Amino acid sequence: MLSNLYIENIAVIEKTTIDFCKGLNVLTGETGAGKSIVIDAINAILGNRTSRDLIRHGCDTAFVSAEFVQPSEQVISVLQEYGVELEEDAVIIQRELSSSGKGKCRINGRPTTVSVLKAIGVYLMNIHGQHESYELMSPERHIRYIDKLGNLTEELLSYQQAYKHYQSLKNQLDKANYDEAERERRLDLLRYQIGELETADLSIGEYEDLLEQRTMLENRERIAAALNEAKEWLNGSDESDGAVQMTESATESLNSVAHVYTDVESIAERLQSAVYELEDCCGEIIAMIESADGEERGLEEIEDRIDLIHRLGRKYGTTIEEMLHFLDKAREERDYLERYEENREILAEKCQQAYQQAMELAQTLSAHRRTIAKQFSAAVKQEMDFLDMPHVELVVQQEKCALNSTGCDAVEILISTNPGEEPKPVAKIASGGELSRMMLAIKNVLADKDDIDTLIFDEVDTGISGRASQKVGLKLKEVAHSRQVLCVTHQAQIAALADAHFKISKSVTDGKTYTAVTKLNHEGRRDELARIIGGVEITKTTLDYAEELLRQNKSIL
Repeated sequence: MLSNLYIENIAVIEKTTIDFCKGLNVLTGETGAGKSIVIDAINAILGNRTSRDLIRHGCDTAFVSAEFVQPSEQVISVLQEYGVELEEDAVIIQRELSSSGKGKCRINGRPTTVSVLKAIGVYLMNIHGQHESYELMSPERHIRYIDKLGNLTEELLSYQQAYKHYQSLKNQLDKANYDEAERERRLDLLRYQIGELETADLSIGEYEDLLEQRTMLENRERIAAALNEAKEWLNGSDESDGAVQMTESATESLNSVAHVYTDVESIAERLQSAVYELEDCCGEIIAMIESADGEERGLEEIEDRIDLIHRLGRKYGTTIEEMLHFLDKAREERDYLERYEENREILAEKCQQAYQQAMELAQTLSAHRRTIAKQFSAAVKQEMDFLDMPHVELVVQQEKCALNSTGCDAVEILISTNPGEEPKPVAKIASGGELSRMMLAIKNVLADKDDIDTLIFDEVDTGISGRASQKVGLKLKEVAHSRQVLCVTHQAQIAALADAHFKISKSVTDGKTYTAVTKLNHEGRRDELARIIGGVEITKTTLDYAEELLRQNKSIL
């Protein structure tokens, strides 16, 4: 659960620390005080996208730190996957935002990335805001609720793999739809390209060898002169000895006195080794001279070969490796087109088999969804009855459709809010308050399917008041028995049920706006509830009613 949240230079919050507790944590405050900023800070910790506008005016950086204690096994597993060690059964996530765009992230002091925060964040907290309620108006999202309730994730994954295989074969089959004239034109082109490349008879490394040969031929006279000069220095000429003969003579001179002056023996041996090395060098130089004299390939021939490679490269690839790869692919396509009818029949049969396999899995998935949909409808209806919507009828409409990434079902939740009316799409019937309560009902039905310790409800009370607000509060309190709940609310009936109540207030000092977060004691809670309930002036009657709300709710649940 989230035990501590530290926020620095986020919007109008200069510095604040919030110590959350188990159970139901409520945040209240006047409109514009900064309640949404706390949610923005939490979103940053969870690796969600942030804006530079979130950084407090006049500051270059902003900072958020969150401590989560007693993490779930799933969180520990994901942390280990990313090489993060757990310290004292706690996870400390820190994120620094910068106006330059170069932020920093850390988990337990270790540098990490936003993507890692996001990967871990989905297992730490779940945020339900107004936008999520409006997801109910998008029918394509409804199928997820059924799959989640039915634990159909693995079954859906198996289907999606089969569907992906079918789509791949279908795409190949669609691309293979040639008419006869088009096929012949394509074959003519392929045969020409293959012939041109085969005639060239390219080999890997050839181009580099040609460049080296060209360089040598362009400097042939200089190279020959240098080789002959080196040979003469080593072998000598008719008029004088070379280095080999002179070194041999020096060796003989030393050997002649070695029996009376042993100190020269080692020098004589080294000189003899030098003679052998010089003779080897001379032999290699002579071989180079003879090789150059026997070279028949001229510079013009090499230039022509290089030009050919350049010309082919403009059509088939920048390197010989790429050209040879093109040749292999062209041969494959030629062979396929020459046996087009036979190959297409084989591909069509494979495609049909893949379709049948995907369809069978989709139909099995569909049957399971049909069963789960009834359970979903009944469970959500029960939750909505409690949330002061007793007349709502909910039906999960499941119709067949063409295969797609989720199967062969078009799933849509239909509701009727008044007795005797036919259920219709949510988008056409539900008000904002009904959407909020309906989403809360769905969240509660699916709660056991999430291994998430902390749930955040951002203004889940939109569009409701009075009795409905209290029912929503009671439901949040029920959820908070098994996990931590953070709730941003405008309703006194909900705030009165809190295990911990935080007031967010705004002030202006020296032309600057500051937001503070205060954990309220009993008296502070009474005054805040009275502010929410009352009008311009808080009366004794309002304060008494606030006190009564707190007293009543001590005995609830």
